[in-house]
Amino acid sequence: MLRNSPPGLSIAALLGLLASCAVGPDYKRPDAPAPAAFKGQTSGDVGWKSAHPSDAEVRGNWWELYGDPQLNALEDKIAVSNQSLKAATAQYFAAVDQVRVARAGYFPTAGVAASVNRIRISQNQPNTVRGQTHFDYNLFIPQATAQWEPDLWGQVRRTVEQARADAQASAADLANVALSLHAQLAAAYFTLRGLDTQDQLLENTLASDADALKLAQVRFAGGVANAVDVAQAETQYKQVKAQAIDTGVVRAQMEDAIATLTGVPASAFALPPNPAPIPVPAIPVVVPSALLERRPDVAGAERRTAAANAQIGIAVAAYYPSLTLSAGIGFESGGLGNLLQIPSLIWSLGASAAETIFEGGRRHALTDQARDLYEAQVATYRETVLQAFQDVEDNLSSLRILAEEAEAQAAAVEAARQSLSLSNKRYKGGVTTYLEVLTAQTIQLSNERTQADIATRRLLASVQLIKALGGGWNPAAPAVSAAR
Repeated sequence: MLRNSPPGLSIAALLGLLASCAVGPDYKRPDAPAPAAFKGQTSGDVGWKSAHPSDAEVRGNWWELYGDPQLNALEDKIAVSNQSLKAATAQYFAAVDQVRVARAGYFPTAGVAASVNRIRISQNQPNTVRGQTHFDYNLFIPQATAQWEPDLWGQVRRTVEQARADAQASAADLANVALSLHAQLAAAYFTLRGLDTQDQLLENTLASDADALKLAQVRFAGGVANAVDVAQAETQYKQVKAQAIDTGVVRAQMEDAIATLTGVPASAFALPPNPAPIPVPAIPVVVPSALLERRPDVAGAERRTAAANAQIGIAVAAYYPSLTLSAGIGFESGGLGNLLQIPSLIWSLGASAAETIFEGGRRHALTDQARDLYEAQVATYRETVLQAFQDVEDNLSSLRILAEEAEAQAAAVEAARQSLSLSNKRYKGGVTTYLEVLTAQTIQLSNERTQADIATRRLLASVQLIKALGGGWNPAAPAVSAAR
């Protein structure tokens, strides 16, 4: 007891001191392997650049890096129309609400009650006198009660700590869902645009094949060419036409996927063809250590580790006794006339303590379980970190290799075009058969479609790299408040 202080104040100070205790281990973020640099980060312009403190292009609306107004408009619809994002948002709010539930444990509970009873007692019970004892009477009891269990061992504090960490993990999950949805939309959009490019190539080839077929028919009519040339030209034309129709199947699927992502029925959505090329932007690449904060899935795994650590404290607190303080005040009377008078006043003050002395090892098992689950979550966190570094390395390598492949493929396309031009001249001059032209056309179309496919793959790899880098998510710890 504190010297020269009132007993009530001393007890309150002692309870406050005990309430400041929180059993169980305090949380420290587990160590995770982080390389000094990404090995896929080499010199040369391959679609990325080293990040600097002033780099902000990849923050926020990262899809604006591509400079495509149509893509920007579609991405903006996700935030207001995508149902998966709305579900994740509701789950986050539910996690925030759980923090408020946990915080309520700091405060006492109070209630009011009132009862009215008509009572009859036995005339044969002891201490009753006929004619004097009232065997039938009314009883009115309005009262208020309060009960409080001080957080002596930090069980409530650890529960709040766990709920807050879970809410922060839910915020990271929400950011991860948004990042994945935006990346899916960008990937579907670039795939669709790549198909538009291929469709344009096929349409141009169809026009050229139609001219070649007419030329073969004229030459056959003039006796210069044979029926085989006409049949080969007709086969080539119909084959390319079939390929053009086939690209429409995949394009329709991409269009439907974009509709769903933007919250629009697929039957009511359409995107006009646009074969214009989209350049691969320079993407700021953060240092590996910053990746641990930028990736929402990594942050979410780390916050769940903190929540698992708090659960250990909750389990340990169960070993200690619990103290409950209670109070009540009210009135009790047989009539309404004197119900609120001082003689009718009733009150109570009480305290109770409880300690479990035997429960078959349940508390020990729960504590061991909490520690094991914490170790499991630590392993999950470290695995998530390793996967994050792998994702970045994979896409850095993809961008670098695809840039080299695009350069080589551009040379192959140019060579194929020259070959076709020479074959056409040789065929028109009667030096060779149409088979040589047909072969050159097939090679050129194949190389041009491969070139278009590489361009699409480079864009998809850039999207995946941005996603692997955490997109535009703010690494600052999300505020866990009740405000909405």
